[in-house]
This record gives sequence, structure tokens and C-alpha cells, in this order.
Amino acid sequence: MAGHKIQRSTEDIHRELSDILRTLKDPRTQGALISIVRVEVTNDFSYCKVYISAMEGLARAQEAVRGLTSAAGFIRTELGRRLSLRHVPKLLF
Repeated sequence: MAGHKIQRSTEDIHRELSDILRTLKDPRTQGALISIVRVEVTNDFSYCKVYISAMEGLARAQEAVRGLTSAAGFIRTELGRRLSLRHVPKLLF
């Protein structure tokens, strides 16, 4: 039963993260066509690994990861506002 909750929450986090990424104003992420490939959440919801890809290639994806890492606090706050989770996981890109 717990696996279903984790899977549902993972899908919710994936959906909300892709929406939040569209609204970021960081120049490292704004011009790139970034898509979220996969989201993995630990069993205790303490960490969330987010895998991304960029259409422009690996160098652009690495630059976007630096921008996303610097904006991780803002993204985590937005996730907390949009989802009703007891603990919002720490984001690892």
C-alpha cells in the first residue's frame, strides 16, 4: 500500500516541477528546452532526485542543472505551497 502513495506523490511532484520550471526566471534555465525525464523519491520523502534533459545537448543540460541547484530552495517552497505533503523533500538535480 505504501508503494502506491509514493508512486502517486512522485507523479504529483513530477507534474508540479514541470510547471514550476516554466516559470523560473534564471537565465541558465530560461532559454533552454528542459524536460524532466524521471523523478525518484526516497521512502521517507526526505530526498527527491530529479533527472532532466535538454534539447541543446549535455553542456546545456549541465548549465541548467547549475541554475536549478541554485534555485532549489525556491522550487522546494513552491512545491510545499502546491502540494499537501507533510515533508517537502530536498531536491537533487
